[in-house]
Amino acid sequence: MIKIERDGPVVVATMSRPPVNALNKEMVERFHALLDQITSDDSVTVLHLRSDQKIFSAGADLALMHSCFSTPTGPDEMIAVVREMQELFFRIEAAPVVSVAELTGTAMGGGMELALACDVRVAAIESKLGLPESRLGLLPGAGGTQRLAQLCGRGAANRLILGAEIIDGAEAERIGLVEWAKPRSKLAEWTARVVQRFAAIPRAAIAANKRCIAASGDFSRGGYAQEISLTRALYDHPETRRRVSEFLVKA
Repeated sequence: MIKIERDGPVVVATMSRPPVNALNKEMVERFHALLDQITSDDSVTVLHLRSDQKIFSAGADLALMHSCFSTPTGPDEMIAVVREMQELFFRIEAAPVVSVAELTGTAMGGGMELALACDVRVAAIESKLGLPESRLGLLPGAGGTQRLAQLCGRGAANRLILGAEIIDGAEAERIGLVEWAKPRSKLAEWTARVVQRFAAIPRAAIAANKRCIAASGDFSRGGYAQEISLTRALYDHPETRRRVSEFLVKA
């Protein structure tokens, strides 16, 4: 379901569950195992998430949804599935590495929520992206309403979620849903360059900066105070000291 390759400090995770990389319990478990591996290995700095299918991910497995909604206890079972997806996406978001989602094709519903949990997104201009759950009388409950509003603003979230609108990569870049949109033929090469840029950053610096950025929208988390305490911690980190020393020698 997920092919794992290692390229120096980069872990490339390629989703491979034909035909649409639908998310089911087994795939969620595979992702958790991957995150266990990444978080315990200090030499990893980047998680590059991609697909070998035409579709990045179409979201929740339809067979799973059908089974959950076909029994009296189905809604409770579906809520349990959504909670599991929330937990997974929280882990991806909080991982002490840079997560890069490469969206070569469609990302819908839970698949788009998976991409939203990543730190940055690179999309093909031709890709189709959206959170169309409202068409089914549902909502993107695995973090979609929260992360989309935080990333693109309330207006864009209203537009895409309430209107169940599907947009292409170019429009997604314009509204800030993805950081870069490139022609599909050039996407892999562009993403590889982006990944290598992140791979050059020390893991401790990535983890500390991510914590401060996450705190920026929540005053109760004391983002400014975290900046001070984590900056102090980074000053004592061997890799930081080495890099700063090399910089000062060249300056």
